[in-house]
Amino acid sequence: MCTAATYSTKNHYFGRNLDLEYSYQETVTITPRNYSFSFRGGKTIDSHYAMIGMAYVANQYPLYYDAINEKGLGMAGLNFPKNADYKEFVEGKDNVAPFEFIPWILSQCATISEAKKLLETMNLAQINFSEELPASPLHWIISDKESSITVESVKDGLKVYDNPVGILTNNPTFDIHMFNLNNYQNLTIEPIENHFSKKLSLDAYSRGMGAIGLPGDLSSASRFVKAAFTKMNSLSGDSEEESVSQFFHILHSVEQQRGCVHMGEDKYEITIYSSCMNMDLGIYYYTTYDNHQITAIDMNKEALESSDLISYPLITGEQIHYQN
Repeated sequence: MCTAATYSTKNHYFGRNLDLEYSYQETVTITPRNYSFSFRGGKTIDSHYAMIGMAYVANQYPLYYDAINEKGLGMAGLNFPKNADYKEFVEGKDNVAPFEFIPWILSQCATISEAKKLLETMNLAQINFSEELPASPLHWIISDKESSITVESVKDGLKVYDNPVGILTNNPTFDIHMFNLNNYQNLTIEPIENHFSKKLSLDAYSRGMGAIGLPGDLSSASRFVKAAFTKMNSLSGDSEEESVSQFFHILHSVEQQRGCVHMGEDKYEITIYSSCMNMDLGIYYYTTYDNHQITAIDMNKEALESSDLISYPLITGEQIHYQN
């Protein structure tokens, strides 16, 4: 399970929690402008926008979980089991495998409007990367500096939803998540007032009671509501340090701790990493489950005109600063 979010101060930010019970030894990977993408539908793109994100690199191919490109467009794929429905090849369409979807969009598009145009002729096809790596059931959030959309390939076809909250989790479908927010209109950041009955004298005995009813469990529906409430009410200064810190606080409000979600035997789902990408500056920040120190990688410090992938292994051990 996962949570993705957007946030804006002076700059614009995009990122996610990756919640799983295992790691693929993913790396922060930069795909430079002249890396050749050969898509399974037949199209090859030799020159394109550079991108940076978290990926599992298999056979020198970046299987991106989340990424932004140099123009400030971001994209993340989140688990969508039983709802994701990929199609057979369709003549006259751009047939794209799910594992190619992030490179397909980020290599060619600079804005949401350009992505929407590309989606009009695209078919998400049932194509595995390999026998060992079958297609994962996913849906996606795509964001530029102004807006977001959610893309879902379901039985009824390819659905593209405007995403005004800039949040995505997992099941159910995005339209149901948005409808569910109607049930939480009473939540407020203000001190609680007694609307129960004028006949009773009820006491606001604690701070934060205006958010009573805000879900705190780890289900995807509850994480959507909590992340949306936290993000929509978040405030921070405009500095990079304050903005990045606040973004991680948003994601950490819905992170998963080892032991709370049992996956059978001795496996437990955890937040393997949290990411925050500055869409204006091309910087990828991350923390991991056992390393709370924020690590940063700047794509613009690399040779973006090259054709070779650049990967940085995650720093996963806890970094503790001793003050005395």
